[in-house]
Amino acid sequence: MFGRAPKKSDNTKYYEVLGVPKNAAQDDLKKAYRKAAIKNHPDKGGDPEKFKELAQAYEVLSDPEKREIYDQYGEDALKEGMGGGGGGGVDPFDIFSSFFGPSFGGGGGGSSRGRRQRRGEDVVHPLKASLEDLYNGTSKKLSLSRSVLCSKCKGKGSKSGASMRCPGCQGSGMKVTIRQLGPSMIQQMQQACNDCKGTGESINDKDRCPGCKGEKVLQEKKVLEVHVEKGMQHNQKITFPGEADEPDTVTGDIVFVVQQKEHPKFKRKGDDLFYEHTISLTEALCGFQLVLTHLDNRQLLIKSNPGEVVKPDSFKAISDEGMPMYQRPFMKGKLYIHFTVEFPDSLAPDQCKALEAVLPPKPASKLTDMELDECEETTMHDVNMEEEMRRKAHAAAQEAYDEDDEMPGGGAQRVQCAQQ
Repeated sequence: MFGRAPKKSDNTKYYEVLGVPKNAAQDDLKKAYRKAAIKNHPDKGGDPEKFKELAQAYEVLSDPEKREIYDQYGEDALKEGMGGGGGGGVDPFDIFSSFFGPSFGGGGGGSSRGRRQRRGEDVVHPLKASLEDLYNGTSKKLSLSRSVLCSKCKGKGSKSGASMRCPGCQGSGMKVTIRQLGPSMIQQMQQACNDCKGTGESINDKDRCPGCKGEKVLQEKKVLEVHVEKGMQHNQKITFPGEADEPDTVTGDIVFVVQQKEHPKFKRKGDDLFYEHTISLTEALCGFQLVLTHLDNRQLLIKSNPGEVVKPDSFKAISDEGMPMYQRPFMKGKLYIHFTVEFPDSLAPDQCKALEAVLPPKPASKLTDMELDECEETTMHDVNMEEEMRRKAHAAAQEAYDEDDEMPGGGAQRVQCAQQ
């Protein structure tokens, strides 16, 4: 008695998944799988479903017997049992590991065979530092709360050490959610499974470890001594490798990010320092002397040269008095001093005559006395230009608003536009 021949079904899908023709050689299949698997690996941000499809297609087409059955009768024949199954039970991470070894990538699937532990997240903390700290260097002791593996269950989360595949994500550790954005428009998002926190495993309530309640980790206080080196920059990172512990991961790092605090007198730009200093008009013309307290408490004597005139808004530079250069602390940038000259509010007539006697003469008038008599005299007054510009802008806006109200139907038109 002859058996009924299996009904033919789709026999091109696996070739399309790998992107190869039906007559592709084994080497071509390997190259196509290798390239597509790296691109779609879940730990690299790829699509887990696509990753599984690639593994299933390669598992069938790389087996000569299964490929022959698939080519003749299609996918359904394999599912019905011809050729030992259609690859539905294969672990895609096992196939991936057979190519690249267990040390490449992670494993988002439920099976732990041939998977490398994923790297744990780094723990980042801001580190406030004054400009004095960054100039002189310092050490800071910080107490941190960090996660450590539970010693009772050795990070397993269960008393027996056993776990089962998470039913929420089917062991993949990831869930795909679809959100409707509008008519005929959807957004597909992939995110870690909330039920298992991305591990792909779940623990029976009765088997949970009493120490960590199944969380696999406990919180521990630890004191770290952080060394801030001379010349470190704002936002520079100080890393403590392997201090951020998580279950089923390669231990992550604790990272401190330097946050430079504002200084009341000095401003920093790279390796240079800027200092603001105000002098009187007499000092600007006749010389000045300044004792500047530096960031290491040294007293610097700064003075102008004899006969030198300091102009308003001018800069003077002092070499090798800026910030130490990072990892080259004996080399320093420049210290720039920005001068503001403070003028007197008024002068008495006798002071004016005394100044005129020593200062360069005023330019002579090009007009005759008769021509000057024919000119109209004006009166000047002090004005704050920023306040003046704000007042004018406010007056212009108010005038435009009033004109809009005076237009026929102007108010009604605004209401109508708002309703639309």
